[in-house]
Amino acid sequence: MAQFVDWDLAAATAGALSKSGPAVSIDEATAVVAELRALTDEAAGHVAAYTGLSSRVAVPPVRVVDRRDWAKVNIAGLRQVINPLVAKLSGDKQPGPLADAIGSRVTGVQAGTILAYLSGRVLGQYEVFSGEPGQLLLNAPNIVEVERKIGADPRDFRLWVCLHEVTHRTQFTAVPWMRGYFLGQVQAFVDASQGGEHLLERLRRGVATLSEALRDEESRVSVLDVVQTPGQKAVLDRLTALMTLLEGHAEFVMDGVGPEVIPSVESIRSTFNRRREGGNPLEKTVRRLLGIEVKMRQYAEGRKFVHGVVDRVGMAGFNKVFDSPLTLPWLSELGDPDAWVDRVHGTHPVLD
Repeated sequence: MAQFVDWDLAAATAGALSKSGPAVSIDEATAVVAELRALTDEAAGHVAAYTGLSSRVAVPPVRVVDRRDWAKVNIAGLRQVINPLVAKLSGDKQPGPLADAIGSRVTGVQAGTILAYLSGRVLGQYEVFSGEPGQLLLNAPNIVEVERKIGADPRDFRLWVCLHEVTHRTQFTAVPWMRGYFLGQVQAFVDASQGGEHLLERLRRGVATLSEALRDEESRVSVLDVVQTPGQKAVLDRLTALMTLLEGHAEFVMDGVGPEVIPSVESIRSTFNRRREGGNPLEKTVRRLLGIEVKMRQYAEGRKFVHGVVDRVGMAGFNKVFDSPLTLPWLSELGDPDAWVDRVHGTHPVLD
């Protein structure tokens, strides 16, 4: 099989380009790691009490990482997704050894560069690709850097982040089918791909679009918009609906729990939202091209959906969203909670 990405070079590139993070002493770093682990456990109790959801499988302990380690973990996960895609696209066609070697190195550098960029911005993540049931990652340098930049109380901000990320862990460990469904949709996205000249044409259009978007700050096209096939769009709609639900649910939980356990939560939320929306033109362009702007909109849209459903049928009624893939919201229902409630609960449900 052709090697589309030189993964070792991707890891080396990400490591070389990743910034080291804020200056902290060894003692300070040790204290941050210990507190993040303790706050993860505290957050788990708050999330379970607020949502009524609890893990049904053994949950690995949180992994507190630096930027380089975060990139390594995600490279390992990407291999699980990209390699099957390349195998499907390449089929029996093998490029020459020189083209294979050069192409994989170029792609490796590109992948490493993107992961280096993201490694300096992601605060936490529930990584599901590398193994079951997944792994909660907290990116300590980024958490410390952001809390300093926005002037937040360190413990309050760290617990606030943990509430969000632990909610994601709960979603995948309290709902037995969730990880399999998500991975199945990713596989369906791969299966709907087209190879050969179709792929080459889309990649060329992707490069042209990247170049154009860098000159046009009003462009709203992401890399994924350009390279996906019509068959992949239907899968992407389902994935978008799922991720909007999961992100919105995490935002709803952290906003619901936060005022009870985090004294400065209101200040943290308002300051952090301003930071999310800010950024210089280049930063905004990169976020748009990578689809990060879409993710940011998912926070608000998903939170509004969850809030609307809980207002109508309560938390237990909302939790029916996790009964099966059939009770997940459709993309069209995310802006219309009544439509989801009518479909799943029947007309005019009674709030207990």
